[in-house]
Amino acid sequence: MSVTSPSHLPDPVALPRHALDRRMCIAANRWGARHAVGVFFGAISRLGDGVFWYALMLALALIDGRRGLEAATHMAATGLVALLLYRILKRWTRRPRPFRTCPGVIAHVPPLDEFSFPSGHTLQAVGFTVVALAWYPLLAPLLLTFTALVAASRVILGLHYPSDVLAAIFVGSGLGALSLWLVHIAPQLLA
Repeated sequence: MSVTSPSHLPDPVALPRHALDRRMCIAANRWGARHAVGVFFGAISRLGDGVFWYALMLALALIDGRRGLEAATHMAATGLVALLLYRILKRWTRRPRPFRTCPGVIAHVPPLDEFSFPSGHTLQAVGFTVVALAWYPLLAPLLLTFTALVAASRVILGLHYPSDVLAAIFVGSGLGALSLWLVHIAPQLLA
């Protein structure tokens, strides 16, 4: 039995079943070509590079003492795992970014790396949000809004297909849930 590596598989964008993904990407990217929209989502994307999350972790540690430090440490550990996971997935799948393979899509900001699948910004944002909300549910309006904007920015800016973002939401949710289980539930079961 021969196993074909993902880099030798046909580009998923070229397959008919991915036509909707491609059309949605083009439409969102055109909307992002408007100056105010591009500037807004460019700023969201930049904050999603880590600035927002690092500031949140620092604020939690400074404002809520030991509990805040525990929450920030939990978020940081989840973030490190998310970073490793998304890098492995990107190297394995090697899906080209839409601005490289999809006519009509323009990268409104430079990408942080070469490949598209999954969206690292979205995976990190969802993982951080799941963990932070377990510690501080009152932050839900801020964190859910920011995470949704980060996810949208990746498609609007021409850096990801909608399916990259949806996969990242799924993986980030699972990672956040697993992290919560390992920190809060597993120790009780083992006690």
